[in-house]
Amino acid sequence: MAVQKSRKTPSRRDMRRSHDKLKGPSLSVDPTSGETHLRHRVTPDGFYRGKQVVVQPEEDDEE
Repeated sequence: MAVQKSRKTPSRRDMRRSHDKLKGPSLSVDPTSGETHLRHRVTPDGFYRGKQVVVQPEEDDEE
């Protein structure tokens, strides 16, 4: 069984953990609608890179 020869210092431990921090999601602003959305994803309005790629169905009021 492997056993360490000497204790790892806090400096070495923290250097190892330097890349473990969480990053926030990268957001983008659509040039046409001005909405903020996740990168490489369609906005809720159906726009992607300034072009409408998903047509939203029109809601009919039958009341």
